[in-house]
Amino acid sequence: MGTLERTRCRLAAHPLALDAALAAGVLACMVVGSFVDPHGRNGVTWGVRTPDPLALVLMTLGALALVFRRRAPRTVLALTGTVSVIECIVDDPRAPVAMSAVIALYTVASTTDRPTTWRLGLLTMTVLTGAAMLGGPLPWYAQENLAIFAWTGIGATAGDAVRSRRAVVQAIRDRAERAERTREEEARRRVAEERLRIARDLHDVVAHHIALVNVQAGVAAHVMDKRPDQAKEALAHVREASRSALNELRATVGLLRQSGDPEAPTEPAPGLDRLDELVGTFRSAGLHVEVARADHGTTLPAAVDLAAYRVIQEALTNVRKHAGGEAKAEVSVVRVGPNIEITVLDNGSGEDQDPSDGGGHGLLGMRERVTALRGTLTTGPRYGGGFRVHAILPIKTRTAATGGSA
Repeated sequence: MGTLERTRCRLAAHPLALDAALAAGVLACMVVGSFVDPHGRNGVTWGVRTPDPLALVLMTLGALALVFRRRAPRTVLALTGTVSVIECIVDDPRAPVAMSAVIALYTVASTTDRPTTWRLGLLTMTVLTGAAMLGGPLPWYAQENLAIFAWTGIGATAGDAVRSRRAVVQAIRDRAERAERTREEEARRRVAEERLRIARDLHDVVAHHIALVNVQAGVAAHVMDKRPDQAKEALAHVREASRSALNELRATVGLLRQSGDPEAPTEPAPGLDRLDELVGTFRSAGLHVEVARADHGTTLPAAVDLAAYRVIQEALTNVRKHAGGEAKAEVSVVRVGPNIEITVLDNGSGEDQDPSDGGGHGLLGMRERVTALRGTLTTGPRYGGGFRVHAILPIKTRTAATGGSA
């Protein structure tokens, strides 16, 4: 920061001292100007004269009023205008007391709005010029009278220009601050959405596979002594479910890697093409599942395909956990117009049949997935026992529609 910049910052931090220095400078200019006589003996020539004591008093009062120009600009304008009118009427030759009124008018114009500037500016010009032309000792057409009109107009115009520039600069700063806040809010929103998406994926993966591991481990412990062959088969299912869980966890965590990290897994996200594999894991865990599909030839966007898979996975996991050991499940995937409908039914009769009673996040995660794709999800108990999960997903999402129209 240079010397000039440091000085400007210090003066801006002490406005009263700055106004006092300005008042002293204006007083010095007025006193120096009062010694100049533009009307010499040989016509329009320049000479030296001694100012009247009244003129010195009026100049001092006008300068002192400028010290408070920021605190009470209109009052200062009234005071400086009054001493200027007195000087225009009674003093001959005239002293430049009107300089203080010009500075006061500039201050009013730079700190108020444009209508106020017009009103007070016209009033000041009219009063000072009228007093000089009609009440002063000089002819009404004298140059000094016209100079008062010109200088008051310049003061008002300059103040209004400064005010307009400040307003433009402030508007630019406000827009920049709003844009910065908008970018930060957008970044926070995207981070929150991504965190929620990852949380849903982790819940779906962990809940599904850990539920299968728990069931198979229980079967193995139950038949370990009497039927070791069946226990061995259950442990094999435990090993397979844990391996699948690890693979999906690795794929999900791989999305969080930075550009310089080792290469993330390239296995595609699961979809309805792996529905048979998913159902097979539940059948191997002892859950009887029937599947009916009427969506052949339908190609789903990746987001819709993943959401449909996760809805079925979570619904079957809830059936295995809550519906009882003898429950049966029915899964249907049907293409209905522009939508794909997923339905999972069970005939469970467990006491904790409603999965929402357990405090988990499965149903919430399903609902968030479906809602994010502008679909609908309905869940609830069935008449006569059991539970029903029904999801309607649009085949064409907003992202797909935008890409197709481009």
